[in-house]
Amino acid sequence: MHTNTDAVKSILGEMDERLGIEFVKVNADHAIATMPVAGNRQITGSMHGGAYCTLAETLASLAACEHAGNGRMAVGLDISATHTGRAADGRVTATCRAIHLGKTVAVYNVDIDDALGHRVSTARVTTVLRDN
Repeated sequence: MHTNTDAVKSILGEMDERLGIEFVKVNADHAIATMPVAGNRQITGSMHGGAYCTLAETLASLAACEHAGNGRMAVGLDISATHTGRAADGRVTATCRAIHLGKTVAVYNVDIDDALGHRVSTARVTTVLRDN
């Protein structure tokens, strides 16, 4: 389980850093991260749907890597997202929960809420687990 923020930061990709994703908790069955709305808005002034998807896939992939264990990795296979609200400021919070933790596939549900706790997006992320 990643409980050390510096350890999690060391595995961030360039896009994760650019979007301002911060991890609160990452383990195989439950993970939480936040991301600022500022800098991730579309022309309408609200959070871009692609930013929601990036946050969801990043968080689910890290959780799946935790499940996969040493010498293995997780690769995103499928993501399906439904955007049900509009975040215009503050930070969004993503909560990732395992649906299936198998030997070769891990599936997660990721709920993303705005700063007031209103649901703005829900994603299902499927990952394939492979040897490095």
